[in-house]
Amino acid sequence: MNLDRPIGESLREWRRRRGLSQLDLALQADVSARHVSFVETGRTIPSSAMVLRLAEHLGVPLRERNRLLVAAGHAPVVRERPLKDPHLASARNVTARFFRTAAPEPSA
Repeated sequence: MNLDRPIGESLREWRRRRGLSQLDLALQADVSARHVSFVETGRTIPSSAMVLRLAEHLGVPLRERNRLLVAAGHAPVVRERPLKDPHLASARNVTARFFRTAAPEPSA
């Protein structure tokens, strides 16, 4: 996803990827089709809550939701951490243990 792309273009791209019309998305997100159109064409800047609502109904990954929020002029809400972050140590340990136990036994 292009970080320099306006929020409306980005949302339109996600909607088209999902094969939805503006009306389909509007019905799923419980907003008017006119509002979806205004967001996509840049006639209105959506609130952060609206960005997140539309992104949720479009199945946009969390990292991309942050990018949509930034494109709309809002702060990201999902904190990204590097894999080496100490807070992720337990997740790394569980993953490593899983792969060790799931590895096939070498044939003799």
